[in-house]
Amino acid sequence: MPLVSFVDQLQRASRERWAIPLFDIFEKLGADGIFEAAEAKNAPTIVGTGGRMFDRPGGKEMCAYLVERAKSSSVPITIYLDHGDSFERCIQAIRLGFTDVMYDGSRLPIEENIETTRLVVRAAHAVGVGVEAELGHVGQGSEYESFGSRREGFTKPDDVERFVEATGVDFLAIAIGSAHGQYKGTPELDYELLTEIRRRVDTPLVMHGGSGLSDDQFRQAISLGIAKVNIFTDLTLRSAARMLAIAKSETPSFFGMANAIREGFREGSEHYLDVFGATGKA
Repeated sequence: MPLVSFVDQLQRASRERWAIPLFDIFEKLGADGIFEAAEAKNAPTIVGTGGRMFDRPGGKEMCAYLVERAKSSSVPITIYLDHGDSFERCIQAIRLGFTDVMYDGSRLPIEENIETTRLVVRAAHAVGVGVEAELGHVGQGSEYESFGSRREGFTKPDDVERFVEATGVDFLAIAIGSAHGQYKGTPELDYELLTEIRRRVDTPLVMHGGSGLSDDQFRQAISLGIAKVNIFTDLTLRSAARMLAIAKSETPSFFGMANAIREGFREGSEHYLDVFGATGKA
């Protein structure tokens, strides 16, 4: 199965009310675990990484590894730029072989967000690449008590209609109560807001900050229209727990700890593919 853009895959998931996870990764061992899980579960899977990876020593080579590994996968895979911070960063990802990109202008005034998103969409669509944008702003879990419970940064339904029409974006990340990283406080999702946004547009909807939500929260959000969920923190925590167990064992070893990273990412990825309903959908 070739490396492909997931525009069609996410539209299908949105129609059928299941979701595809984006698993963020920044190194090879965890990446191997994600690819193994996708193939074991026969599931379309999104492998994401941030634009800062491009500037690190060996970063572009790591991206090339992801692209080549995806090309040889037996299931559909897209290599996805997560939180691209500029037009230039998105173009850089496309040149590196990424098949979908996210431009994140969520911190900008809406007019600026629309303007740059429109440019990214025009350039990406010219070469068959899908585009995600963010409207509203998903904050950090460490600050959740100061914004999540107060609904600060939540997406406005009226803005959604205007934004989608003006930009032609393929996928839209919305802020409905989730947050990046570990939560300080209890995460609560605004299902009524999600329902209203889904009523306004047919564009596949994305939820960032999946780690820390319960399986029931995921299932409810997906049933109401979320088609893509980003996961990273939980995968690292699973891997860290496995590494700690190896380190405390009677025979700790480098190879055991390296394997723990791969297994932690594989285990977590398989779990979310099942919960989101992506298993068997390849």
